[in-house]
Amino acid sequence: MNDVIDDLHRRGLIAQSTDEAALRAHLAEGPVAYYAGFDPTAQSLHVGHLLQFMVLRALQRAGHQPVVLVGGATGLIGDPRPSSERQLNDRDTVAAWVGRIREQVAPFLDLPAETDGLKGPIYVDNLDWTAPVSAIDFLRDIGKHFRVSQMLAKEAVSARLNSEAGISYTEFSYQILQANDFRELHRRHGVTLQTGGSDQWGNLTAGIDLVRRTEGARVHALSTPLVTKSDGTKFGKSEGGAVWLDPALTSPYAFFQFWLNADDADARMWLPLYSERPAEEVAALIAESIERPAARTAQRALAEELTVLVHGPEQLRQAEAAGRALFGRDDLAGLEAGTLGAALREAGSVTVDGEVPSIAQLLQLTGLAASLSEARRTVKEGGAYLNNERVTDADAVPGADAWLAGGWLVLRRGKRAVAGVQRVR
Repeated sequence: MNDVIDDLHRRGLIAQSTDEAALRAHLAEGPVAYYAGFDPTAQSLHVGHLLQFMVLRALQRAGHQPVVLVGGATGLIGDPRPSSERQLNDRDTVAAWVGRIREQVAPFLDLPAETDGLKGPIYVDNLDWTAPVSAIDFLRDIGKHFRVSQMLAKEAVSARLNSEAGISYTEFSYQILQANDFRELHRRHGVTLQTGGSDQWGNLTAGIDLVRRTEGARVHALSTPLVTKSDGTKFGKSEGGAVWLDPALTSPYAFFQFWLNADDADARMWLPLYSERPAEEVAALIAESIERPAARTAQRALAEELTVLVHGPEQLRQAEAAGRALFGRDDLAGLEAGTLGAALREAGSVTVDGEVPSIAQLLQLTGLAASLSEARRTVKEGGAYLNNERVTDADAVPGADAWLAGGWLVLRRGKRAVAGVQRVR
């Protein structure tokens, strides 16, 4: 087996681990089964989950067996947040989200049939072993192994206890459910390693303790660091909210732009975490980013690699083509309606119904000009473009042949200010 722990340390993917020497020895003995869990508390995973996939994939490449848990049971409860109680979702909603998230995970870990030496994932749902357990059996057989003093010491629990919101018994019991998942997966699939975020460390160690108490076995855990932005704001958020992995919630173009528009310091910090390139290549990209920040080398490397990983090479091609086309470097006519629409909604867009306004009116309507007089002046000075063609008549009305796929017009002022207009029929 490869020494995958060294690789994970190099990339900065390990925040904490149980006895590292013992874990290294365990991994070196042969293929081990390891797992990470994802709760369906929303209809999609987001970029904050990508770090777990980096660890899952690294261990898989080292020859180990991934087990992916999508929590149909724990998703009905929700891991306690530091600030307030989660809103409980109904059973049908959670069940539907389990299926969607299972489909989202597949491209990261499913392997072609001809892949040699690597193990495809095992998918499990903790509702399968949680639902049949009665409350009495749960308290007698599992709950008796937990000490309230230790449960109270967990970071998220203690934060809630000291807040005005407090914490319900429902969320307080979450760590018991997650710990029992480790026990069940150890019994069913021989799982001996759990991975998760550093905010899950208390839950991970609770599972280790439960397996030791009930099975007499030694198992392991490692956690990934909390990823932040250099300005202190939360990672994975854009102006429109969370950056989702579902293309229906965050388009591949917007996903690509999230990474491309990252701050220089953030991109250099994130590149080792999220890139699977060789160490020397990552170091060279960071060095180039420092020497020539305007080239945005680290950002582009992240955007390209992760867009392919999440959405595939064709969506990367479309996202790159959209960026070039919007700013006049490629033909707009070659873009698919979905990609063009996603790009223009991200840039800012308006809709028109009925009579089409003039170019000057459209410049004002989209906010590219503050007034009609400013719009006319922009056209006169040669700074207004319709579908990447310079406009010479401010009072001209776009004809039927001007509308692109999906009923869009692309307006641009100068080199960088872009907006879209969609015709509603």
